[in-house]
Formats: sequence, structure tokens, C-alpha cells
Amino acid sequence: MENFVVSARKYRPSTFDTVVGQSSITTTLKNAIKNNHLAQAFLFCGPRGVGKTTCARILAKTINCFTKTAAVEACDECESCKSFNSGHSLNVYELDAASNNSVDDIRNLVDQVRLAPQLGTHKVYIIDEVHMLSQAAFNAFLKTLEEPPKHAIFILATTEKHKIIPTILSRCQIFDFKRIQVDDISKHLESIAQKEGITAEPEALHIIAQKADGGLRDALSIFDQIVSFAGNNVKYQAVIENLNVLDYDYYFKAIDFALANDISGNLLLLNEVIGKGFDGHQFIVGLGEHVRNILVGKDPQTIQLLEVVGSIREKYQQQSAKCDVPSLIRWLGVINKTELSYKSSKNARLQLELCLIQLSTVSNSKVEIAPQDNAATVVVAKPAAAVVPVQQAAPPLQKTEPPAVSPTPPVVSATPTPQPASILEKKSILKTPSISQFMGGAKKDTKQEVETKEPSTQNLPTTNFTEEQMQAAWADFTKIQQQSGKVNLYTTLASQKPLLKENYQLEFSVENKVQEDVLDEIRLDLLEFLRKKLNNYSLSLQVVVKRDLSEKKAYTSSDRFKKMAEKNPLINKLKQQFDLEVDF
Repeated sequence: MENFVVSARKYRPSTFDTVVGQSSITTTLKNAIKNNHLAQAFLFCGPRGVGKTTCARILAKTINCFTKTAAVEACDECESCKSFNSGHSLNVYELDAASNNSVDDIRNLVDQVRLAPQLGTHKVYIIDEVHMLSQAAFNAFLKTLEEPPKHAIFILATTEKHKIIPTILSRCQIFDFKRIQVDDISKHLESIAQKEGITAEPEALHIIAQKADGGLRDALSIFDQIVSFAGNNVKYQAVIENLNVLDYDYYFKAIDFALANDISGNLLLLNEVIGKGFDGHQFIVGLGEHVRNILVGKDPQTIQLLEVVGSIREKYQQQSAKCDVPSLIRWLGVINKTELSYKSSKNARLQLELCLIQLSTVSNSKVEIAPQDNAATVVVAKPAAAVVPVQQAAPPLQKTEPPAVSPTPPVVSATPTPQPASILEKKSILKTPSISQFMGGAKKDTKQEVETKEPSTQNLPTTNFTEEQMQAAWADFTKIQQQSGKVNLYTTLASQKPLLKENYQLEFSVENKVQEDVLDEIRLDLLEFLRKKLNNYSLSLQVVVKRDLSEKKAYTSSDRFKKMAEKNPLINKLKQQFDLEVDF
């Protein structure tokens, strides 16, 4: 019986060009060898199975090769390369720091470093899992690592860079190996399958690459496992069955049921998933990833973030066309909340069912505001059974006239404009009387009063001035207010600088309505001061409110629901009737 060699060993890269997914690092190492710029110590760090030890061995082999190729690769024909390939090279020394992490082990290594190479130009010391060395071993290694003999090169490899002391890091050239992309792993598996005479579906190889989580060694191990299970014909169904991976179709069905508001269909689908032995947490994590992929697939610029094969990519594009972005964002929030509370819940299945029910009831709901005399009409898109007529839900409110406080009665039109009954009913439900109506009259416009009190500026001088002169005059007035103890006014005037517009018009921006009212009180005094200071009586001032902070904004879901309920009491009745919940 022939001895079986796993693919991770059989197809281990032997040259820089065959290393998968680390082109930037291999190019740097080749240029260092070509230009004779080799450092005395290298640190290769990164996750498992990405090629750290492989690159260290290739580097050690290439350094001592007598006849390097034009592409700076080992020739595999010289005596040094043959001894390395057979495992008998005396110029390469490997140490596993996980089991040799004491001070004595490092002292033995330091004693060997003094000996010159018998064949070749360098002796290379590869220390794997270097973060496992003890503190004393690190300290014993420092001096030799900093000033080794000219024939010695150290290559340290680790998966946990943060555990290495800074004094070691400062003496090494650090190379961070990245996780290998799914497409790169899939293509590498495809080439190995062709060499082995194995027929493999692209979808099957893609699932193996995703399951490997960026590690090529893990991908090759899974590939060997699938070949042992399915033989020389690797199919997608065999992969998901052997790896216990949920099929994409389950997630596509779940979203289709949610779009159709089919609660029963989603609950039966969950029962089927659990009945096949899949973990509920795995299902909710996969569903969140699926909704994320749908959201990514809606934009042509982000569709490249989909790490799926072409046939699955087309399915995502088709389903994303049926979904709107607000619904997808709400779904992601519901799924994320369920995932966080799943493991701590005593009834985990109920959490999944509630999640699917919420997805099926809030899908594609929209809020529309009808611009009818500034009265907001909220329309929630729900199934037909959930629609409640406005006229039957609540009778129109009878408007009562409050007692007049002001001696000036409000002006009422003698012939009101006729309006449809439906609009009047909406107004009676949604629109509440204003404060000015309760006070018996509208608030007087302060700006109009100020403008009427401004004296005439005809036949008065209009001298040109620069913006710097205007800013200086404004600063003088601001300083006077500070000396007078008017803190609020000084703060408002000093917060911004006025802008000079055409026709001697000044524009001053304030943050809110309160600051505008403060300026209105001293507007005439400010204009008079500036006009006299600049000798220009055509100068005018305009105050602009950038944003009004006096009104509370509805930032959270709770605030938005309360505001909607204030405008339309039917929303509260709808929530109570169907026993709905609001995500706070």
C-alpha cells in the first residue's frame, strides 16, 4: 500500500513564485537577495496557514543556492539545493520554540551560531512559534540577535506578534502576512484538482475556501477530507453535507418569505433547519451575512465585496432588486440584536422565531407624509388584514374655543374655503391648535417691528469701506458689550464673523432662534454704531439661523415612534391591536 501524502505537504511551495497570496512579501525578499540587502533578522507574523514557515524555508534555500535563476529562485540542481531538498542541509537549523523555550535551549543555539557554514555562504536559523519563548530566553537571545556573526541569519515566525517583547521587535525586519483571499484559495484548489485528476464544481471549491478562513493549509486539509468522502467527483451538495454548512437556498427562501410577509413559511423553514441538526447560532450568523450581501449587491460599486461565485452572485442581484435599503437596514438591526441575545437566552429557539416574525412583519414598510396644509398623514404599508380605516378608528376631535386672553381677537375669514371631508377629518385628528390660538392671537413679528422703527437714511453719507474695517468695527462693538457685562450678547457676537455682501449688506450667522432673538433686541443700536463708525448709512444687517436646536430631534427609534404617535394616535392603537413591539 502506497503511503499517502497530504496535499498540504505534497503541494507545499518550493519557490517564491509558487507562494499563494503573498506577492508583496515574496517580491521584497527576492529584491533583498538580488541586491544583497539581507537583514540579520526577520520576523514573519500572521495567522495560521498563510505561508510563514514556507517562506522562511524558501528564503534559507535561495540564499545558499550557488546558481540562482534570473528570477532570483533556487536552481534545485546545485549541491546546496539537493541537500536542502533531502533534509540533510547543515546550513539550515529549525527550532520549535513551543517545546524548546528555556534559557538552555537558547544558549545551545547561541553556541552553534559561532560555527561557520561548511557549504554555502550563510547559516539560517528558523525559530517557529517564537512568542512561546520565556522572558529569560528572550533576554539571553537579545545580544546575539542584535550582533550575530556575518554568516548567520535569523528568521522568526509567530502567530501572536503582540506577545513578543519590544526589544526583539526592534532588532528584526517585520513582515506581516495577510489572510489569503477566497478567490486565490479557490484557484489554487482548482489547479491541484486538475493535477490529481479530480472533477470539482466551482461552487464546491468556493465553499471550501470560505470555510478555511484565509488559511491555505486548512483549505488543503478540508479538500483532502472531501475527496475521501466524495471520491474524484467533488460536488457542491457533498461539500455542504460533509462540512455541515447551510445551503444558500435556505437564506434566499427566508428572505423571500419575509418579503411576502409569510410568517408561517419562515417558521417551517426554521424547523427544517433545526431538524437537520444545524446550530441555531450558525443559522442567525449566516442570515446576517446573507442580508449584508443583499445590501452590498444593490450598489454596482460595492458588488465586488461579494465573495461568491458567479451563479450565486446573480441570485443576490436578483433578490436585492426586490428589497429596499431601509428594510435591509432594519433587518440587520433585528438580526444583530438576536445574535447578541441568543447565547444568554434560556429559550434560544424562541429568539430565532421572534427574529423571523419581525423580519416578516416589518419588510418593505414605508412612511409617507402627505403635504396637505402642513398636516402629516402616516401611511404604513402592511398586509391587507392589518389596514384599519381612519374614519372608523377614531372619531374627529371637536375643536373647542379657549377663552381669549389678549384684548385683540384673532381675525377670522368671513367666507372660508370649502375643503373635502377627508382632509378636514385628517386635520381634526392630526393637527392640534397652536399656542398662539390659545393665547388669543398670533405672536408679533419682532423683525417687522424693528424694520418699521428704523429711521430714514436718505441724504446721508455712504462711504466705501473694506471688510477688514467692518470686522474691526464689529469687534469694537463686541468689546463694549463685554465691558457692559452682557455675557450672552458678547458670546453671540464673538461666536462668528459677519460677511460683507453686495450693496453694503452684512450677513451674520447664528446657531439657533434664541441667539436671533438676542440680536433683534440690539439690532438698531448695532446698526447705528456700525454706520457711524464706518460713515456709511446704507449699511444693513441680515441675521441667518444656521440650525435650530430648540426643537428636540428624534435620533433614536423610541423618539421617532413617539413623534409619529403624537401626530397620529392610530399608530398606538395599531401597536396595541397586533401586540407589536418597537426596537429601542
